[in-house]
Amino acid sequence: MNLKSKILGGLYGQALGDAWGMPAYFDPDQTWRTFGWITTFLPAPADHEVHGGLPAGRITDDSEQAFSLARAYLAAGGVTVDASVKAIVDWYDRTGGDQSRYVGPSTRRGVLALKRGEDPYQAGRMGDTNGAAMRVSPVGLLHPGAPVAAVEDAYLSCVPTHNTNVASSGAGAVAAAVSIAVTPDATLDSIVAAGILGAELGRKRGTVWLGPSVARRIEMAVQIALRPDEPLVRLRDLYADIGTSLSIVETVGAAFGVLVMGKGDPATVAMYAANLSGDADTVAAIACAIAGAYQGIDAIPEWAVAALNADEIFASYDVPALADGIEKLVSGA
Repeated sequence: MNLKSKILGGLYGQALGDAWGMPAYFDPDQTWRTFGWITTFLPAPADHEVHGGLPAGRITDDSEQAFSLARAYLAAGGVTVDASVKAIVDWYDRTGGDQSRYVGPSTRRGVLALKRGEDPYQAGRMGDTNGAAMRVSPVGLLHPGAPVAAVEDAYLSCVPTHNTNVASSGAGAVAAAVSIAVTPDATLDSIVAAGILGAELGRKRGTVWLGPSVARRIEMAVQIALRPDEPLVRLRDLYADIGTSLSIVETVGAAFGVLVMGKGDPATVAMYAANLSGDADTVAAIACAIAGAYQGIDAIPEWAVAALNADEIFASYDVPALADGIEKLVSGA
């Protein structure tokens, strides 16, 4: 499998998980009563607290921010704090961030501080939610086989809104995992090991903040995922013991759990994440970005690729062009 396939897989995987998890409710029982088992893209229920009214196959802020960062890094020739600031502020303004229900608390606080003219390194000094991890997958794609470098650049992507050690740890875990997933000889074991390493290295950067260990939460989630119990039993345990709230520690841990449960197959991983519920679109976006980079674009179902390409929001980011740009930047072409 060539690098281009894996880069496309990572980008489309991000969107696949985002759109698949988008309609899920915050509580698994409510999700299961309403939908049964979510096996495809569905519209969000009208009473959904965040996504009410969104059509089937619609991506959310998770993928929009990731693609905005990718576009800014390509324009800058690499990952920088200035490019991260530009990408996030432009995205916020372009999507009506002041009125949007989708903007996370750390991102909103950081963007408003940046708009007041605060130093980027100060604007995000209290950001500890999952926005840093949900948007970081392009950083991993820019560093194939170089997880330490991916973690360093993941921190630069965190700075404007999530400049804390706990957020840097979560983002570092995802970036390092994608960095290994995109290599030809990747295995699930090597991807998980990279995620744990990335979490440990990432925690050394940013403002010291309160929060448990991302690395340990990944290990706990993987242990649950590998149990012989039925999928619903394991999903309930992931929800109860790992968590799927806005906490970056919970989100990243749960993402690695469903990644392992689904054995790295993007559609299976997306299905498990959606039925896990909570902040399901974010868990799924992270997990499927890793799975897509691992399995390549051919592992993304054709119907899902077609549905994403047909959606005006996804299409506006010209994801194939982003993949071309990442490949060229990586190869030095």
